[in-house]
Amino acid sequence: MIDAAEKLGAILGPGHGRKSVWSGALRACLWIVPPAAVVIGVFLLVVQHTQFSRAGGNFLSSLVYSVMIGLPTAIVLNWLGFRYTERFPRLIVVFNTIALLVTATLGCLGAGLADQWIGLIPRSEYWDEFRRSYPTSVAITLVVGLTIASFETMRHRLQSATLELRTRQMEQERANKLLAEARLSSLASRIHPHFLFNTLNSIASLIPTDPKRAEDTVGKLASLLRFSLNQNQSGLVPLELELKIVRDYLEIERTRFGQRLRYRIDVPTAIDHIRVPPLAVQSLVENSIKHVVAQRPEGATIEVTGAKESNRFRLQVIDDGPGFSLESITAERGLGNLVSRLELLYAEGAQLSVSRNGNKTVVTLLFPVE
Repeated sequence: MIDAAEKLGAILGPGHGRKSVWSGALRACLWIVPPAAVVIGVFLLVVQHTQFSRAGGNFLSSLVYSVMIGLPTAIVLNWLGFRYTERFPRLIVVFNTIALLVTATLGCLGAGLADQWIGLIPRSEYWDEFRRSYPTSVAITLVVGLTIASFETMRHRLQSATLELRTRQMEQERANKLLAEARLSSLASRIHPHFLFNTLNSIASLIPTDPKRAEDTVGKLASLLRFSLNQNQSGLVPLELELKIVRDYLEIERTRFGQRLRYRIDVPTAIDHIRVPPLAVQSLVENSIKHVVAQRPEGATIEVTGAKESNRFRLQVIDDGPGFSLESITAERGLGNLVSRLELLYAEGAQLSVSRNGNKTVVTLLFPVE
């Protein structure tokens, strides 16, 4: 399972992962504060014993307070946001407030010592300076810190929502692509030279002896082609429509195989409204015809059964062939394509399995009812 931050980074490009959500302010501070600190340090070395004007002293003292409070605050907010925003979304404001109070307090204490070392205040006025500056420093730290934290939290939530939306769009596009591939695969099997030749040959042989059946076969072939071409992009179709396509396909193949192909569809009409992936049942039936009926002189019997179980639908295609393993199928078409579509449509809620029941192979398709 790909981490959400890695997905976000892959979609939005470099610099947009989880770590960057809270590191914007920190990166800005790391670019601005060190040069400013160097400049201040050089300035202090030059003018440490120089008398300052009142305005110059206030300005320098403000710079000292900004560095002593601002840099630790940016580091602590970044650390808290990275570790606890997602884990404690309701308490992160409390954590940030406590952290801001601590950094403001420690920063004021440190700034007072720095001012004393510079010579801006005498040693005896240290605590008086702390009492004067502390309320203002706390107020500014809380306003600025909580504003930045709120902005970063909203930005994080926006990026998370963008990630979720784009992920869903990508999954929908992939589902549509797989569905289109399924239609093309189905259409390709319909217009495959052998299939068309055999179907048209069967129709031609029926015209002199059974023209009505020949006409019905032409209609069923047209329905198959129309369904493969014109099915909408919704991803699901009524079971009744899917079973109609399955019957048409079986009847067309029956004109070719005759009594070698025997089938039975036992699905209650009460569940005809259930929506299923298009060409799902047909793909399972086609697999039985290709690998069992067409390969054995005696043919095979195919059974299609379906039943609703609580909030899930169980559909089975049963034949008396030798069976197969799901590991042997390819992902490009047929059952491999069906497995991929089930994963996209139902995630882990759908299941395709193959089992043996006596001398029969049972392919079971299980998915939730919508």
